[in-house]
Amino acid sequence: MTTAPTGPAEPADTTPADQIPELYCPFPHQVNRRAEQARRQLSEWVRTVGLIQRESARRRFEHADFGWFASVVYPTADEERILLMADWFAWLFLVDDQLDDGDFGRDPQHAGQVVAGMRAVLESADHGAAAARRTDLPTSVSSLADLWRRTATGMTAAWRRRFVRHLEDCLTAAAVWEAGNRVRGIVPEEDDYIENRRHTGAIYVCMDLIDVVERLDVPVDLYESEEFRDALDAACNVVCWTNDIYSLEKERSLGEVHNLVYVVQHHRELDQEQAMAHVCAATSDETRRYLALEKRLLARHPDRLDLLTPYLAGMRTWIRGNLDWSSRTKRYQSRTGGRAPQPALYLEPDLVVADR
Repeated sequence: MTTAPTGPAEPADTTPADQIPELYCPFPHQVNRRAEQARRQLSEWVRTVGLIQRESARRRFEHADFGWFASVVYPTADEERILLMADWFAWLFLVDDQLDDGDFGRDPQHAGQVVAGMRAVLESADHGAAAARRTDLPTSVSSLADLWRRTATGMTAAWRRRFVRHLEDCLTAAAVWEAGNRVRGIVPEEDDYIENRRHTGAIYVCMDLIDVVERLDVPVDLYESEEFRDALDAACNVVCWTNDIYSLEKERSLGEVHNLVYVVQHHRELDQEQAMAHVCAATSDETRRYLALEKRLLARHPDRLDLLTPYLAGMRTWIRGNLDWSSRTKRYQSRTGGRAPQPALYLEPDLVVADR
């Protein structure tokens, strides 16, 4: 790990969307037929639970179009589940903004305290039902309680343990690892970044939600098999690296170093165009590797096709849908139409503060 100056990147350090090399993605574009409903009801949910309070925040939130994002990565979800998926996306992205772009993301001690409150919700016997009704908790915690209450019901104990572990890993990596790097001015090494990126990006959490959408129960022995883990990690890498490609300017405009393109640029001593080309090629290669690992997984477990077929389809729609959303969302665009937005993108400055 090496250090780098903090603060906003130079204005010339940009890669417009139309200059991003094309990524290999052989999977078809799909959209859930309930996309518009997901958009409408998501706007109502974030207002009701207090995640969005100001009109300016509401406008920026709706530009991100998380309801449509959920609809392209979970195209087969029924009405109840697509609305739940959209709500999860809102929560994950808003908390991510707090951790990445706000002062909260530069205060590991405070971050750790809030994460502890979230952990208490996830480990509660009533799956957050009581916490969802409390008015003295930070909004990020009480809204998580509402989500967990709606998600955990009906899922197996093994799945709940897996999901909780992944969400805790996500929150810990973002709140402790990333925040610590920012405080010390560290640019993580490539291998370290790639490993942690799958956690900070909450992609294991999102893949776990395939089980909810498809009503699956992937047993521990299959989930922990080498073939399953390798395919899952490859799919997660593609999703995370694609997001880094399209979010680069937004993140560099805020001085953020946790982006694969910047990590490659920094450690390999490349210019940004060269680093972007390298990461785009690596992402396309990782998609091809995923396809090979998918074939190996199916060949090794022919007796599990009833579980693997819908789960692998879910991984494919995640790869395709994430590319479609990342390349079009206004979350990574400025108000004037460029790619780099204004600083302070986190929507509400008090989501991690207990109500007074």
